[in-house]
Amino acid sequence: MTAESTTISREDRIPWAAMAGIIATVTVFAVAQGLTYPLLSFILERQGMTSGVIGLSAAMTPLGFIVSAPFIPALTRRVGAPRLAILCSMLAALTLIAIGWTQEVWAWMPLRFLLGFFANPLYVISETWLLAITPAPRRGRIMGLYSSIVSAGFAIGPLSLGLVGTQGWPPFMIGIVAFLLCGLIVLAVVPRLPDMPHEGEATSVGGFFALAPLLLFAVFTAAAFEQTLLSLFAVYGAALCSAEERIASLITCFIVGNAVSQILLGRVAEQFGSRRTMLVCALASLAGCLLLPWFFNSWLIWPLVFVCGGVSFGIYTMSLIQLGERFAGQALIAGNAAFAILWGTGGIVGSPVTGLAMQLIGHQGLPLSLGLLCCVLALLLMAERRRG
Repeated sequence: MTAESTTISREDRIPWAAMAGIIATVTVFAVAQGLTYPLLSFILERQGMTSGVIGLSAAMTPLGFIVSAPFIPALTRRVGAPRLAILCSMLAALTLIAIGWTQEVWAWMPLRFLLGFFANPLYVISETWLLAITPAPRRGRIMGLYSSIVSAGFAIGPLSLGLVGTQGWPPFMIGIVAFLLCGLIVLAVVPRLPDMPHEGEATSVGGFFALAPLLLFAVFTAAAFEQTLLSLFAVYGAALCSAEERIASLITCFIVGNAVSQILLGRVAEQFGSRRTMLVCALASLAGCLLLPWFFNSWLIWPLVFVCGGVSFGIYTMSLIQLGERFAGQALIAGNAAFAILWGTGGIVGSPVTGLAMQLIGHQGLPLSLGLLCCVLALLLMAERRRG
């Protein structure tokens, strides 16, 4: 009895030092990522680029996610997870310097691709580390805590634009310093970081798609919703004659809603199940899209974007919880890499398709496109519940 209790205690024990290092790394990185999308959109908008071109430019970063993902498991084994994370943070900083140095949309295309290519391993490695060390009984609240803190990093990005503006080097320097700080944090906590899990049968990234197709579609939906809104909300707001400062503040409100909601959603998932909670998040996101055109010019837009931020990213948090519940070992690494591909696919498809919809039917193409996507996810989740 004593030995069994000791085993359970060890399994449930949370390695807070390692966890803090993992979360801090991605949070600082999220500051740079959260700043990049609206900053570059504002610059392109001032240059007179169409919403389609702005969406295509934004899609280059998730394209980098997609291309880099299949290489991450092998690179992690050969280079080592800490070294790979540090190297990627340095290369991302250099890429952002090059983006700031050039102010031409077509030069930004390959540079934004490289930014996504170097950013992706940090997400895959950190989330694999975190899922591997999280005790199952506390997975919901810990992954909610992770999502909340990382979202706070994303919120600081666009919020900083209200402080330093969107012109010149100051906004770029915030991102560059954040990337470099990310590598320094990894270097500082290397002794406390766990090894990558290697047990279980080898699972390729492609093979994982057959194991959890609906889970991956949920990741696609969350990615398309967030990245499309971050990259094209400036265009949507400009069409409604809203000032840049107000748009940046609304984006910040969206991400703050994301940040403060994930712990609560994690606790809800522990009580009612992650699949049921994901369905609620999808339906609430759909409702938010339908209400956006009606609320944009009233004070109700603030609580609306706040709630939308929480529930739309809650779809991804529920996906992470399910990934940890259903998979372990090498399948967990493959799953995280597959998540990265679908996150990138959501961004690369969502932004240009929505941008094209906005060109064809007007600025309301933004909420209509995102609402349709959430509706499809909700229908698939309800169909799965009936089959189950």
